Amino acid sequence: MKKVLVLEDEKSIRDFVVLNLSRAGYDIVEADTGERALELFDATPDIDIAVLDVMLPGIDGFEVCKSIRASNQKVGIIMLTAKVQETDKVTGLMNGADDYVAKPFSPLELIVRVDSLYRRVQMMKGEKDAPKTSDELEYGPFVLNTKSRRLTKNGRKVELTQVEYQLIKLFMEHTGSAFSREEIFKNVWGDSFSGDKHKIVDVNVRRLRLKIEDDASVPEYIQTVWGFGYRWGNE
Repeated sequence: MKKVLVLEDEKSIRDFVVLNLSRAGYDIVEADTGERALELFDATPDIDIAVLDVMLPGIDGFEVCKSIRASNQKVGIIMLTAKVQETDKVTGLMNGADDYVAKPFSPLELIVRVDSLYRRVQMMKGEKDAPKTSDELEYGPFVLNTKSRRLTKNGRKVELTQVEYQLIKLFMEHTGSAFSREEIFKNVWGDSFSGDKHKIVDVNVRRLRLKIEDDASVPEYIQTVWGFGYRWGNE
């Protein structure tokens, strides 16, 4: 069963989200506080997606996101926010969210975004380490196995979210090629999002750099192509 954790303190909004996701075939676990959401997440190991409201009493959605991501790299996380400030978008994404939906939103928009993220999560789940084969991409200290979706740097595993995996796969398959932010977004997130695509790409690239670069402030592997986008390597 496709299981989704919904964290929303406003009952009318939570009921709206639960109703529409249930109609779309998802099994819902509901929480009205951050504390309760973390309890339910720990008690429900088969949660695929977490839909988290930002503004909450007690532990807010950002902290819930950060805690969930610290324990699970594969679960998909979508933030629900009524705020439009850039800092809130960046905070959610840097804490490990894969996407955000701004209130008010339509049922169709939410379902499309959850469906898209669910598909990526399923590709990441239940896969075992594979032996070295032609399905491996290599560059410098990195080896990316596209069957097991496992990245290593100097032989040590790098934990990736499903979005981070899609990003690095795109880069390593096209070493030396420059991609615009629009091209990166379309390849990784698809066409279902109408928000600030450049911001989502920039923040996720920043998050990936923190995991793979020796010094994220002076990146060696994910190079910025100023005024355009990003390129893997200096070739």
